[in-house]
Amino acid sequence: MGEIVLAAKITHVPSMFISEQPGPHHGCRQAAIDGHHEIGRRARAAGADTFVVIDTHWLANSGYHLNANPVHAGTYTSTEFPQLIKGLEFHHPGATDLGHAVAELATARGVRTMAHDDVPSLGLEYGTLVPMRYMNAEDQLDVLSISGWLNDATFDESRIVGEAIRDAVVASDRRVALLASGSLSHRIWPNAETAAGMFEVSRPFNEHVDKMVLDLWTAGRIGEFIALLPDYADHCSGEGNMHDTAMLLGALGWDRYDRPAEIITDWFPSSGTGQCNVVFPVPTPAPTRVPA
Repeated sequence: MGEIVLAAKITHVPSMFISEQPGPHHGCRQAAIDGHHEIGRRARAAGADTFVVIDTHWLANSGYHLNANPVHAGTYTSTEFPQLIKGLEFHHPGATDLGHAVAELATARGVRTMAHDDVPSLGLEYGTLVPMRYMNAEDQLDVLSISGWLNDATFDESRIVGEAIRDAVVASDRRVALLASGSLSHRIWPNAETAAGMFEVSRPFNEHVDKMVLDLWTAGRIGEFIALLPDYADHCSGEGNMHDTAMLLGALGWDRYDRPAEIITDWFPSSGTGQCNVVFPVPTPAPTRVPA
């Protein structure tokens, strides 16, 4: 029987990449990088053999998609921020079996979900590649990437996909670290202000709401958070409409989950957005929803 051994909401800001480089921004995101290293360390300590990354930089306009290629390899330059992430080489083994199991379960439960394992040209987005750079550079755990930016999906559908992730893992022999890769608030600065606002939040309102959300998470008040999730994602421009977070919480038990989260990297602003690294303790077993 498989198990989700770690669950986290994580940042993937591209400035983590330039933080490594010599120059004026060297070390600017060290706290975020250290947080990724710690989450990777915890995943290995818990016996993880697979990272499942819900990536808010993978846009899907129809259905949910999983990159279940047997190998992920190549050189990546971001089309969004080519000045920040360029020439990033990567090589990770895939998780084809788990990808198909998730897709089959979610589709059987009414949410059209597709796993792709024969498309070498289907690459990974930086919502997956950035955390894998810091969490998976050593012994190369398997990687399954899931589209987390859904233009036409509902939170209820993402809950169902999250439950399918959990149930597919339990039915497998895998030990999974599940990562929701996306920001909190995500109102990026207007073009003329982007450079000057690299280390500032664009709206004080978003910062206050982000910190209220973190207070709810660390108090284990997840049901309250889920009740406000649609308004939060809307009014604070949650990245990918926060479907990554909905899938993560679906896997953990949705509104029955009440474990206090642990902040690994404190809230920080980046180019207008609100970011963090937060670990959600995994219940054993994770709460399940009785079908209606």
